[in-house]
Amino acid sequence: MCSNMVRCLGDGNTSLQKLATSIVFFFCLSDVSCNSVEQKIYVELNNTVPCVRLLNATHQIGCQSSISGDTGVIHVLESEEDLEWPLSKGPNPPYMVLLESSLFTRSIMMKMKNESNRVAGVAVVVPNTSPPEFSPHTTCPNENTGVYSDNYGPNLAHCNTTVWNPRGNGLSYEEFDFPVFSLKEDNETEFIKQCYLDHNRAVNGSAPQYPLCAMQLFSHMHAVTNTPTCMRRNDINFSINPEMVCDPLGDYNVWGSIRPYNDTVFGHKENESVVIAAARLDSRAFFWEVSTGAEGSVSGFVTLLAAAQALREVTHEAPPTRNILFAFFQGETFDYIGSSRMVYDMENGKFVIDLDNIHSVLEIGQVRTCVKNLVNNLQSSTAGLGFLLVEPNVSQPLPPSSLQRFLRAQPIPGIVLADHESAFNNRYYESFYDNAANLNLTYPSDLSPEEQLEFVTHTAESLTDVATVVARALYKQAGGDESRVNTIKADPKIVTQMLYGFLVSSNNSWFQAVMAPELKNILSDPPEYYVGVAMSSTPTRLVQYLLANLTGAATNLTQSQCQKPDELPNESRQMYSYLWVQGIVPPNSTERDSFCVRASVRLTKAVSPAFELGEYASKDYSTWTESRWKFIKARIFLVASRDLEVKLQSSSRIHICLINYSCVA
Repeated sequence: MCSNMVRCLGDGNTSLQKLATSIVFFFCLSDVSCNSVEQKIYVELNNTVPCVRLLNATHQIGCQSSISGDTGVIHVLESEEDLEWPLSKGPNPPYMVLLESSLFTRSIMMKMKNESNRVAGVAVVVPNTSPPEFSPHTTCPNENTGVYSDNYGPNLAHCNTTVWNPRGNGLSYEEFDFPVFSLKEDNETEFIKQCYLDHNRAVNGSAPQYPLCAMQLFSHMHAVTNTPTCMRRNDINFSINPEMVCDPLGDYNVWGSIRPYNDTVFGHKENESVVIAAARLDSRAFFWEVSTGAEGSVSGFVTLLAAAQALREVTHEAPPTRNILFAFFQGETFDYIGSSRMVYDMENGKFVIDLDNIHSVLEIGQVRTCVKNLVNNLQSSTAGLGFLLVEPNVSQPLPPSSLQRFLRAQPIPGIVLADHESAFNNRYYESFYDNAANLNLTYPSDLSPEEQLEFVTHTAESLTDVATVVARALYKQAGGDESRVNTIKADPKIVTQMLYGFLVSSNNSWFQAVMAPELKNILSDPPEYYVGVAMSSTPTRLVQYLLANLTGAATNLTQSQCQKPDELPNESRQMYSYLWVQGIVPPNSTERDSFCVRASVRLTKAVSPAFELGEYASKDYSTWTESRWKFIKARIFLVASRDLEVKLQSSSRIHICLINYSCVA
């Protein structure tokens, strides 16, 4: 076996022969199978998350490695001044820079971007605690796809009067031609730091001696340039199985109404007036699929879900004259994907109502504007609660919100409810620090997970009050019975269960009970809120089933009847959705008490109309796509000499191929 390996690798240059000889010597002495050669050279890193490439109509953003991965000698950055070593002074470029989150700043990242020939990649250590503030988003979110433009309100466009996210450093919208990964603050990261201290750290300014500790990052992206380019490449079918290079960002919107609509009858409804209550479902972060969106999205849609539940009883007993439609939009972070799609469908007779049926819109988000009647209804709905609603005392533009997409199409009265008057209070807007801690969601240390699920936190109490106000205002706005308004109250237990499920762990007894048996595997700790490209994401499914359980009715239908309700009298899939859910496990039982929920809750596509129309360079709709990639991987190893370092940088995949080939020879 050993002689075969020498013969296969021995035809290369001297450096390859040295590598082969050292590998053979190791394996001949230790009598280990050749199949583990690569495992003996590399230490795989398992707790990493990459920055990936996104594209729109005009350009690309994000990060990527070369096709064979990028390799560099590890340098642990200790301060911004310490950049001198990897960028100019260090004798062994390129460097793989490891930095703490406090050094993950625009200044440092842009300096490395401008000297990328000496930087192979960046690894950011994400701590278990949050910094004072951090937002990698822009200062003016969605500035080009809202209601304001050079043609309408040009003095209000581009955040000319109000900078909504002043903490934004814009890193999420930069392009880096090297890989950037995040690492958890755990044993793997400590191992990397120790490897650096043992082998790479300069002593008294002198260069470290080989062997050196190196890192290799793989995150090559298939798509390049912009969305029109990658979508054209998708359409080129030269083979039976063409390789796609990018996918439109998108998912499904979730919506439901207090009175059902026939989902096969689209367009305008005569004598129908509808109040829309909206919230967004998605968030994002610099790194792929680590978006927790606690304040940015979860607080809003949890409040709306609680308001919908608070309205269930009163709207059945004393229905208001107008319908109320609850809408949960996906992809709003990326130029209002979900809301622009619903507006487009309404304009084109592809939704159950049209824009002329809309009486008004109430949106729960981070920002606020005002329309007098809605404000009066909100202010008068705070009776008996521990806070007041106050209008901004100055004229200001409508903040980033889904309402802007409705106003862009047609003048509609609307209000966006939030906790501030101008700039965002959220210190971690669109970052991985916008988590449960950012909402002060804390629990006594002696509680079990199930006890935490039931524990009503101060945050839950506050959002319950907001949900109560929203529910009362919606009922009044829809023309409900004034004498019943003050009886409407949201349930703090439901709010605290939702906050725990969406921000701590969705794999809990309550979420398990309201989900379908086939969806139980999507429950996680906790979900993440990047819209992605997979469709029917975990947040979408969770909100769909929660809205159905909170606003619908439990039936006596069997599982087979629940799957085919149209075969029964008085049941109709055109009017309702029928969802078979697991139910609870009763005391002294091991079997779940499953049942069928009937609800007027639906899913509709949240994919930008630009892709429906084939207008990949559209200026009217979102054009965001996500690049595809083959695999994501990170690993570290010791490199014995400069010659081997160069070879590993340029042909690491060839080495692996040769080694694997020798094993089967």
